[in-house]
Amino acid sequence: MSKKRIILKAENISKQYRLGTVGTGTISHDLNRFWYRIRGKEDPYLKVGESNDRSTKGTSEYVWALQDINFEVEAGEVLGIIGKNGAGKSTLLKILSKVTAPTTGVIKSRGRIASLLEVGTGFNPELTGRENIYLNGAILGMTKKEITSKLDEIIEFSGCQRYIDTPTKRYSSGMTVRLAFAVAAFLEPEILVVDEVLAVGDAEFQKKAIGKMQDISREEGRTVLFVSHDMDAILKLTKKAIVLENGSVVFKGNSDEAVRKYITSKNAIKTIQSWETIDSAPGNQYAKLKNIQVLNSKGKANYDFDVSEEISIAIDYWDFNAENKNTAIIQIFNDYDVLLFSSNEFNAPEWERFHDGKESIINTVCKIPSNFLAEGKYTVLVAVGNYNPNRIHLKIENALTFSIRDNFLEGVVTVKKNIGGNWPGIIRPLLKWEVTKEI
Repeated sequence: MSKKRIILKAENISKQYRLGTVGTGTISHDLNRFWYRIRGKEDPYLKVGESNDRSTKGTSEYVWALQDINFEVEAGEVLGIIGKNGAGKSTLLKILSKVTAPTTGVIKSRGRIASLLEVGTGFNPELTGRENIYLNGAILGMTKKEITSKLDEIIEFSGCQRYIDTPTKRYSSGMTVRLAFAVAAFLEPEILVVDEVLAVGDAEFQKKAIGKMQDISREEGRTVLFVSHDMDAILKLTKKAIVLENGSVVFKGNSDEAVRKYITSKNAIKTIQSWETIDSAPGNQYAKLKNIQVLNSKGKANYDFDVSEEISIAIDYWDFNAENKNTAIIQIFNDYDVLLFSSNEFNAPEWERFHDGKESIINTVCKIPSNFLAEGKYTVLVAVGNYNPNRIHLKIENALTFSIRDNFLEGVVTVKKNIGGNWPGIIRPLLKWEVTKEI
């Protein structure tokens, strides 16, 4: 059995920031740190500070963006890093890329590290695209001869041939990230660090970039650290992932389990939400939510459904929009945060008649047909807006949740009873088949 070759190792990495200041803080704090250090004692400010929960108001002026992070990455491995906004993902990548230093801990790596952290990082806007390729290559430790040998491939992959001799300050953000990714991918660093900047590019380039990263790891044996909120991209590209929460690692393991852990922590079970008064309800002067529910065929709020059941998403809202007709909107996401479909209230035949410009409470129900969604957990985004002009008055992500399983209801007898189970695919419609036999 071949021995694992560890190319990157993080040992007890922590990063502390002082809120409301630039740098470490006041001169008195820095002098205090220096005095403790020359006496051979620990930094006194490491004993203070709170976890990085941005949703709560803390009592300390110090916060731990990262705390006690430990992991290792093998050569040729693609490691996913996932977590909510503010979990510490970008801070960790900046430390790994040596953009910033950790407060405690050490990073051990073998080989050159190329980073793609923010659009245009490392680019001089006054230089042309071609000149920035040479500049970034030099920063990575490449010789001019090595960069020249890859120049044509970089330019072709970026799709910026026409503007390659134009200063990058005239590039759009999408063009800049295309060129930056091409430089990082083709100049052959041993470790490639990619933050979620690929979201700036169009769908065609995102697909192209993910394919290139797969080639980098599988065929060229290089290591990739990949941060993204796109769970589908994480699953396609990585086999292992870590989940960060409030600056700490809460899960390390295979990507499928990591994604499920992340989605589960983010989406608690919610089958009903209601607001008794207009003042407490989300919305604006045009519309406010009153009640939202996931209902079964008996009109009861429910979480577990069989694939053969119809599911109803009920939305009640205060309609104050006299000038333009409002519409309720839903979007359904699967447990990998992939948007499956959207639907609007104005598809209802009664929509025109009931939106008559008078203030009222609108009760609307969207019915998801039976034998349509595959087994799994789903979240519902609920919004209210008007389409002419296009304007969203309120939007609640992860507003409702429900789960679909196969054949758990007593007395359910369907065509699928002998072929049940967790079938692959995003949807699972019960289609009509016609069979003939020749004798």
